[in-house]
Amino acid sequence: MTDIERQIAGIGTRVDLHIHSRASDGTKTPAQIADEIHDKGLLFFALTDHDTYQGCEELIRQRPEEAGNFVFGIEFSCKDELGKYHILGYHFDPDHLAMRQIVEEAHDNRVFKVLARLRFLREEFGFTFTTDEMDELMANPNPGKPHIANLMLRHHYAEDRSEAISKYINRYHGKSPHVTPEHAIRAVTEAGGIPVLAHSYFGDGSQDFGLEEVKARVDRLEAFGLQGLECCYTRYTDRQREDLLLLAKERGLYVTAGSDYHGNNKKVMLGDTGLMPQDPVPEGLVRFLKAVIG
Repeated sequence: MTDIERQIAGIGTRVDLHIHSRASDGTKTPAQIADEIHDKGLLFFALTDHDTYQGCEELIRQRPEEAGNFVFGIEFSCKDELGKYHILGYHFDPDHLAMRQIVEEAHDNRVFKVLARLRFLREEFGFTFTTDEMDELMANPNPGKPHIANLMLRHHYAEDRSEAISKYINRYHGKSPHVTPEHAIRAVTEAGGIPVLAHSYFGDGSQDFGLEEVKARVDRLEAFGLQGLECCYTRYTDRQREDLLLLAKERGLYVTAGSDYHGNNKKVMLGDTGLMPQDPVPEGLVRFLKAVIG
């Protein structure tokens, strides 16, 4: 048995491959997340910030000793004529031209959407912010809805972050540029990485699909080069997790497990992937960890 196989054996709840830092819409710095990883006793983890890997680079600079069990990651918010998807990318070359280009494109799209949403909030509800607040917002590596919501709370435009997003920000339905799932999958693959479909049952996080629709979406994404499914996820039911594990096994796809931790921005605990200590480690997850760490 190899060292990686010994580490993986009986891993149970000791892996989390879907974590967000302050580089996107989390509330913890990469270093704080690393500390929390150790406090939780997790063995393997990945930062998967939205449309950026700045947090990954920061973590490696500040905590080089973490490199052994840390996986470079990213999460692309994607959309095309058939729907919305979140595509996770793992173990890619961050200096590859394809990754640099798609990250730049995704960042520009985010800035466009933030400015459009701010304009909508001003015109529709009269919500305004100071110049300093606007500068602070746009200084974020990848500004998004949670950052706007935090500014709204300062001005008491909403009771809490959830209300700010659901009652006001999400009412904006203007057209915005977007990265397509095909582009994201191909960019990750070209950069030597592994593209994985995040939270398959929930699309961009706000939808609710049945198994047959999930299978149809996976069929389509496999044609672009999809290599894995996030089969273990904090919001899945036991049945959903088992159905996805079976689907991944049938298709020969990698399996990942993630909490979608955002610090204080979501009521999700680090390491809460739905895997229990007594559960057998999915074969597809073992293969994934060997591919990215072993």
